[in-house]
Amino acid sequence: MTHGRILFGGDYNPEQWPEETWYDDVRLMKDAGVNSVTLGVFSWAKLEPHPGAREFGWLDRLMDLMHAGGIGVVLATPTSSPPPWMGRLHPDTLPRDEDGRTEWWGGRQHFSHSSATYRRYAAAVTEDLAARYAGHPALTMWHINNEYCTYDYGDEAAAAFRRWLRDRYGTLDALNTAWGTAFWSQGYDSWDGILPPRRAHYLKNPGQVLDFRRFTSDALLECFLAERDIVRRHTPHTPVTTNFMPLWSGQDGWRWAEEEDVVSVDLYPDPRDPLGAQYGALVQDLTRSQARGPWMLMEQAAGPVNWRGANHPKPRGLNRLWSLQAVARGADAVCYFQWRQSRQGAEKFHSGMVGHAGERGRTFQEIKRIGAELREIGGEVAGTRLTAGVAVLHDWHSWWATDQDGRPSTHVGYPDVLRAWHRALWEAHLTADFAHPEHDLTAYRLVVVPQLYLLTDAAIDNLLAYVSGGGTLVCGFLTGIADEDDRIRPGGMDARLRGLFGIRTLHEWWPLEPGETVECEGGLRGTLWSEEIEAAGTADETVPYRGGELDGLPAVLRRGRAWYVSTLPEPEALRALLARVAAGAGVHPPLDGLPAGVEAVRRGELLFLLNHGREPVTVDVPGTHRDLLTGAAVTGRTTLGRYGVAVLKP
Repeated sequence: MTHGRILFGGDYNPEQWPEETWYDDVRLMKDAGVNSVTLGVFSWAKLEPHPGAREFGWLDRLMDLMHAGGIGVVLATPTSSPPPWMGRLHPDTLPRDEDGRTEWWGGRQHFSHSSATYRRYAAAVTEDLAARYAGHPALTMWHINNEYCTYDYGDEAAAAFRRWLRDRYGTLDALNTAWGTAFWSQGYDSWDGILPPRRAHYLKNPGQVLDFRRFTSDALLECFLAERDIVRRHTPHTPVTTNFMPLWSGQDGWRWAEEEDVVSVDLYPDPRDPLGAQYGALVQDLTRSQARGPWMLMEQAAGPVNWRGANHPKPRGLNRLWSLQAVARGADAVCYFQWRQSRQGAEKFHSGMVGHAGERGRTFQEIKRIGAELREIGGEVAGTRLTAGVAVLHDWHSWWATDQDGRPSTHVGYPDVLRAWHRALWEAHLTADFAHPEHDLTAYRLVVVPQLYLLTDAAIDNLLAYVSGGGTLVCGFLTGIADEDDRIRPGGMDARLRGLFGIRTLHEWWPLEPGETVECEGGLRGTLWSEEIEAAGTADETVPYRGGELDGLPAVLRRGRAWYVSTLPEPEALRALLARVAAGAGVHPPLDGLPAGVEAVRRGELLFLLNHGREPVTVDVPGTHRDLLTGAAVTGRTTLGRYGVAVLKP
């Protein structure tokens, strides 16, 4: 992807500026070490001002200008934001929400993924764009659409949903069985009677909602593949990507990633969040795992965003720290939205690499430093890989099934549980990959399942085989409850998993109220959830609840190398538990005795040390290294300043 360098740059929207500004942009880009820009993301109205027209002259000049400046172009198809004329002339291209209300033009992402008209126009502009720039020397990568995130409950989407269901189930009997339509007299006698899960008087059918989430991901993927195949036909050796949103529920990210040449993500942690770095690490680990290697940070903010209640800027040094954290965790590209901060439009208060303060502003001066450092370390870092001894299992289908009404607790949020378990590993300095529950897990010494409510038979068999083969498994509550149709398994948990963990009977789920806790032996305190479990005689170790209705029953139990945790331990307790289990499985941090707030990650032979605190810290580092950022020799220890970073090579 990067040919021995780290890509550095961002979204460039020159159509918002007079042409004389473009030349100043190139000067500043070269000064900042920018080697890549993304062009054309929101340019459809500029490229096709009325139906069938093509205005490429401005883009021709930009492509030539970027090439002359030594800056590569990630060229985007503009299909995420259709021109107003499309909605006006073709209302069928506009999506509808679950109440039947039309989402009009005037913003972005106002397209129906199932509209034949939209798809025809999108294919046409993509075809002409690819044909025109296929041989241009500035072209380095294709960027399809932008942040696929639309839902559509309209009539054309309903027809497409029915076709998707026919392909999945074949017969109405099979669909009625999968959706459990015997409940509440919902049985279908005709395909034409099936609709998207529009507004209902009371709770919607969970099977219908789950399949609609699956269908929507697949419909959007069809849009991506149609455009991807067009550009590949014209430029078969040019990589193709589309940017994921961070930990976004709308797409089956495992399936989508298989169709991309480069996996990219947009990442915007809140600079006021004390765990912003951990959230960043989670998204970076997930994206690296989807890519199965180096990945692309397509968007981040150089300063404040514009959508939070209070949009705080990044304190001095934090942009650099989080950029290098992404590199530490596998990124071969560090990019921003956007290059120059807009003066008009909905995002004029969203920061840019060049802010309203201009080139003398602090933001741009920090950008220059980051660009220089990425250029310095790129030859040593780009293309290298991380090796993790831990895998965290994650599945979008399980998330979709969990994220519905009518569950035991509305306070249990899948991404919150996932983040809590990843935080425990992060604070224990244990780098983790993510994996699908049906992936090959044999490369990992420890597999962690924060929560997978829905598990297929193949996934359960995979977990049993992993433990049987010598792996260590730690599993959180509410896992293995339902099959792929969201049908509760007999006994409230799959019998194979109950046998694996040493559970005789799962009697009841006992969700907790916000702020409520349960006490356990050894000082462990549980939050959010608890379960009334009867242990089998084959359990090797238990940590019982103390007090209350569950007194004496196991909160944590182990059978062999399989652990089950029936509550969400408070952060320190969960960190201690996972650190203990990891050590027993032979997984250890890259350094011992790290100060609080310091993150240590190995990428290839390089050791990244990142200080997430505002005060200087000293880190003991056995042996002699060279800090690639400063060129200084490091023997025995090194000091990291406020938000400081060291990249150490033996």
